[in-house]
Formats: sequence, C-alpha cells, structure tokens
Amino acid sequence: MEKRNNTEKIVSSYYSTEIKGQVSFGTSGHRGSSLDGTFNEKHILAISQALCDYRKKNKISGPLFLGYDTHALSLPAFKTALEVFAANDVDVFIHANSEYTPTPVISFMILEYNRTNKKALADGVIITPSHNPPEDGGFKYNPPHGGPADIEITDFIEKRANQLINAKNSGIKRIAYEKAYSAPSTHESDFITPYVDALSNVIDTETIHQSKIKIGIDPMGGAGINFWDPIADKYGFDINVVNSKIDKTFSFMPPDHDGKIRMDCSSPHAMANLIKLAEKYDIAWGNDPDFDRHGIVCPDGLMNPNHYLSVAIWYLLQNRPLWGNNLSIGKTLVSSSMIDKVVMGFNKAIFETPVGFKWFVSGLMEGKIAFCGEESAGATFLRKNGAVWTTDKDGFVLALLAAEILAKTGQTPSEIYRETLVSEFGNPYYRRVDGPITNEQKTILSQTSPDSIKATSLAGLSIVSIQTKATGNNSPIGGVKVNLSDGSWFAIRPSGTEPKMKLYIESFGGEDLWKKIHDEALNLIFRI
Repeated sequence: MEKRNNTEKIVSSYYSTEIKGQVSFGTSGHRGSSLDGTFNEKHILAISQALCDYRKKNKISGPLFLGYDTHALSLPAFKTALEVFAANDVDVFIHANSEYTPTPVISFMILEYNRTNKKALADGVIITPSHNPPEDGGFKYNPPHGGPADIEITDFIEKRANQLINAKNSGIKRIAYEKAYSAPSTHESDFITPYVDALSNVIDTETIHQSKIKIGIDPMGGAGINFWDPIADKYGFDINVVNSKIDKTFSFMPPDHDGKIRMDCSSPHAMANLIKLAEKYDIAWGNDPDFDRHGIVCPDGLMNPNHYLSVAIWYLLQNRPLWGNNLSIGKTLVSSSMIDKVVMGFNKAIFETPVGFKWFVSGLMEGKIAFCGEESAGATFLRKNGAVWTTDKDGFVLALLAAEILAKTGQTPSEIYRETLVSEFGNPYYRRVDGPITNEQKTILSQTSPDSIKATSLAGLSIVSIQTKATGNNSPIGGVKVNLSDGSWFAIRPSGTEPKMKLYIESFGGEDLWKKIHDEALNLIFRI
C-alpha cells in the first residue's frame, strides 16, 4: 500500500517502466497504473498521436479542449499529450493558470464552441481515471458531439496506438513541453466563468438562493474544487466546502469497503467524512475526482444512487414545462426498475441501453432524451428550455438539482423517495456484487441467447423475459438480464476494465428474495 501511495514512485514509473499491456479502451477510455506498466508515457504518446491521426482522417480541424484531474499521473500525461498535439499543429485550449478541469466542463466547452462554429468543429480530451485509486491514470476522448467516444472511434484509436507502440513509437511527432506550452497553437482559457455563468440555464438557481438552505460540499480532492466559490458568489448560495485539500495520495479519504483508497462518491465507506457532518446541513454532496459523478447526502445519510436518480426524474418531469411531451428518459439496463415505474407514471418513454454513457449522446443532442443516468451515480439532463447541456455525465448539476428539489418542495430527496415513490411503487432492494470470472464463463456469457436458457422460473417466480440486448437500441449488453414476474431481475456481465464479473440484482421482495435470486442466478446461466 505504501508503494501505491508514493507519488514520487508513481510519477517516476510513468517515465521509466516498460509497457506491460497495450492500449485498451473500455467504457471510459484507456486506464491503468504506471506501477503495473499499464499506463505510462509510451501509452500516452501513442494514444495522442493516434488521436491526431483520427482527427486528420475525419477532418476535425477545430480546437481540442484538454483537461486533467488531480490524480498523480494526470499532469504527466497532460504534458505528454500536449507535446504530441503541439507537434501535430493541433489548436489546443487548456485551462488557464494550470487549473484542473472536470469532465462535464470539457463536454460543455466543446458544445458551446460548436454551437457557433459549424465548419471547424472542436473536440476534447480529459485525463482522469475517475474515482479509481491514487496510483491509476486514465485518458478519455470526447469527439465533437461532446460525449464519450463510441466504439468505432475508440477501436480506431486503440488499433492505431498499438501499431505505433509495436513500431517502437517511430511514427510519433513530439516537441519539448516548454515549447509545446508556449506554441502559437496552445491557448490558455478560463473554463470556470463560462460554465458557472450558464448554470442558471439548467438549474433553478434563484429558488435555491431564495430558500437560504445550508449546503455542505466535499469535493473529495477533485478537479471541481475551485468551481464552488464562484458558484456561491454568483448565485448567492450558502455553501460550505468542508474539505479543500488537494493531495495526490488522497490520504484524507477513508478506505472503501475493500480497504482501498477510492474516491467513489456513491460508497458510504468513501463518503464517511461527509456523512458524519450530514446533520449540520440541509443538503450535502460529494463528487469524484473528475466530477462526472455525484453522491447526495441528506440529514439521514447518503442516498442510494438509484433512489436519487428516481427522485430527480420524478421532480424534473413536473418542473421543466418547456421540455415538451415527446421525450424519453434514458437509463442503463442495470439501473433500478423504480425509474421505469416513475417514468411510466408520467406516461413517458424509457430508453434503455447497455452500460456506457455513449449510448445517450445522440438523444441528448437532439433533445429527445431529457434525462439519462447510470446506476453508478452518473447522469445529466437538458437545459430548462429543452436544449442540450452536456453529453457527458455532470456531477455539478445533479448535485445542485438536489438543492433545487429541497428548495422547491420543502423535502429532501430521501424524504421524497421514502414518502412518495416507495408508497406508490413499492420498495425494491438493489445491490451489486462483484466476483472473479473465468475465461470459460466469459465465453458462455458471450454465447448466451434468450433461447439457450430453458428454465421458466427462478427463486419461486416466473421468468418473464430474458435479454441479451437492450430494449432501447437493440445493442448487445455484453451479458444477460433475466426479468421476473414481480418486477425483480438480475443481470450478469463481465467488467470492461477489470478481470471480474458484475452481478446486479433487484428484488421487490426484500433482502430475503434478493438472496434467493443471488443463490440461483449463477447456476441458471453457467449451470454450475
């Protein structure tokens, strides 16, 4: 553990270790650790050049917005990327004064630029491993639509980067960092003011201001830490940032459930510091290091992400009159079916997708998807006038929405979930468990079809349907989901970034039924 919290070792390994794994883009770009040889300078050189080649091939000639978060590997990777981009004459906008940049701000800046510049479109890169441990690094590409790159784009970048690595990086253009930073193609820009000034287009800031509610915020040492004071000053919010530390070891973080340091704002273990202070505030929240996730803390504790998404949708569908009627609510198929019940209660459509925020991008751009979210506490929604806000997850607006909900209704989101949604739709018990997965099990999952499962019941309930594709876009889910007659379900899929299996279960019969489903689910799929 000491080695993995040694920032000097983490950074020196970035420049010195040999590659022990090729470039691999999962659902959120390329991730790895310099200590393992899976994220180092050679990877980032190759990825950055591959991205330049992709831009040239697809005639993307506008600026590239480049940002990084507070992980130890993010600044070294930022410098490497800028060296390559400048050598390739890419116009790059970076946050002025060496300021950190949250993921949703990169999405916002891309969309704002492209709103008025149609001929030379902008794109962006955010260097972050999200909520992962301090020794990890990550590199994500957002094309001109502002959201996560789809598989066709990431396949090109991945293959081209690995070609460059196999050729010992001989095809890479690069100049020294000092020269790249001062190059005519590198532009420092204020990313904070445009984003903060536009927040009133998506959040009812005046209602929050008038309510005078007391807000507690733990940025968890993340990239959005210097956004909260400008937000408070502009809109007159009563905000207290309870932790203003930037520490690349994240030593202030309580260990997560497995003893690792992980800045997961949906984990009650990682959020323990803010939960202890919950009763001091009317509403509180935390965000992960790149601010694309949110963790909502009410005086009675941390909300389950699925519960908060359900309340957010319930509230927005009643308080955004300009959204219109012909819209859908997007959700990943492993998110709670409480969301389905809420949406159907308003006679709206559900757009259900596989895991990955990229599936929502086109619907957000077209204003057809008003809100979309993932069970892992990532979501975004449209501006009040129905126009697109961001096409990537935005932890700022989901957190501020919790304050708006309290200010407008007089109830916390947890009170609304308990007193309104549960009383109307029931009380599902939802939990995900992770475990190891064998190559044989991966093969079985990839070959499973609805017809290959012959059972008609599970845990004493009838099997209503079996899915290997999402209902919203008919795309493969990378696993299987089994729906039961009382609304309960389970889904199994391999992780896209780690050698493990994810088993999601939601029971409408409490924890006892959840356990029965858990005990029978693996046997149903793998015939153990």
